[in-house]
Amino acid sequence: MQSRFFTLTGYPTGLPERELFSLEHQELPALGEGEVRIRNHWLSVDPYMRGRMTGMHTYIAPFELGKPMEGGAIGEVIESNDSRLKIGDTVSHMGGWRDIAQVSAEGVTPLPDIDVPEQAYLGVLGMPGMTAWTGLNIIAECKPGDNVLVSAASGAVGSLAVQLAKAKGCHVVGIAGPAHKLAWLESLGIEPVSYRDRTAQELSDAIKLASPNGIDVYFENVGGICLEAALSQLNEGARIAVCGMIDSYNAETPPPGPRNLAQLVVRKAKMQGFIVADHWASYRYFLNEVAPQVAKGSISYKETVQEGLESTPDAFLALFEGGNTGKMLVKLT
Repeated sequence: MQSRFFTLTGYPTGLPERELFSLEHQELPALGEGEVRIRNHWLSVDPYMRGRMTGMHTYIAPFELGKPMEGGAIGEVIESNDSRLKIGDTVSHMGGWRDIAQVSAEGVTPLPDIDVPEQAYLGVLGMPGMTAWTGLNIIAECKPGDNVLVSAASGAVGSLAVQLAKAKGCHVVGIAGPAHKLAWLESLGIEPVSYRDRTAQELSDAIKLASPNGIDVYFENVGGICLEAALSQLNEGARIAVCGMIDSYNAETPPPGPRNLAQLVVRKAKMQGFIVADHWASYRYFLNEVAPQVAKGSISYKETVQEGLESTPDAFLALFEGGNTGKMLVKLT
């Protein structure tokens, strides 16, 4: 059996060129002990993958040039050399960016028996959802009555963060760009604020109008002017959970820092970065809280779907152009 997969042919500077992604194929060897073969149905592309294209080891190893790329995937077991996994099982794993994955069973997880579409485990009930829950609850210690601000609030992580905060009884402001994303946030009961064509001061003023009593919790996904604007609206004792700073992921030179970091001192605020993998032991608590709400429709989520393995690099690059509402996915046929 053949597997088709993408490799990276060089480490990019700035926004990656489409030509750096090469579609290759190979004959798969016979299954080894403890291995499984999976036909992928859904692939995830995520902003963190840009950090794996630098050639440098950060909190995760970089992609190796010429080797199959990796990422979250959902698929069906078609051959198994592990007693725990049966043919026909639907599973999640990290053998993405390919159609057929042959991986160690140790990294393969059968999906829970919950009445949700299988691809939800790449988005609202997967790593992005767990990231939102972790940042809000564990890092920012969000509590009822807090005034909460979320950047990239219509994305896979931000759109769950705003809803979880709203469900706690918080006043929630979401930063986004296009009108349709702002309208979706408003339909969820979130105060929408656009960053488009605004300076940091103008964005700060807009946040103040949307949240006159200041900000107690800021969930940071963007950086740049969003961070500077948020810092100027902090209340005393505010908590900032730094999930990511997509604004700088493709920067060719170091971007300037916020001019008002002193607000952390003045407001006695806490700002903490986190990596969701360090908190994965809490995944079952997240799932117990969020999965029933997703199943009954009380949590809304959106997916932006591109079709076919060949579209995977395009789906990834679209993340940096605002091309997704909710989770960006690739559906394999």
